[in-house]
Amino acid sequence: MRLKEIPQEFCICRLEDISQVDFSEDFCFLGKTDEELSLVCRSSKVPANTIAKDYGWRAFRIEGILEFSLVGVLSEISAVLADNKIGIFAVSTYNTDYILTKEEKFTEAKKALIKNGYLFE
Repeated sequence: MRLKEIPQEFCICRLEDISQVDFSEDFCFLGKTDEELSLVCRSSKVPANTIAKDYGWRAFRIEGILEFSLVGVLSEISAVLADNKIGIFAVSTYNTDYILTKEEKFTEAKKALIKNGYLFE
């Protein structure tokens, strides 16, 4: 399976509201539930109205479109990283999945995945 590194730093945020979110950015993941409003964005684009934020995340995505019938893609990647004591924050879109790890674990995560047969572009 092919993975692609996203060459920038991300921040995971908890927001008051979406009024200051820059939706024109290439990467902007918003999640809303009955309990919270979360945002993953470039570290340089964190809105001023964040309630909490955690800087220093790097990301890679699974290349290609993942059919909904595929089973275990994300769980296999997360298992490799868990076996190497690397925590993740995962975001899914209609087409694919994005996996974020802390910056200090990113190189180690790539090495572990390559060792387990994943290819990075």
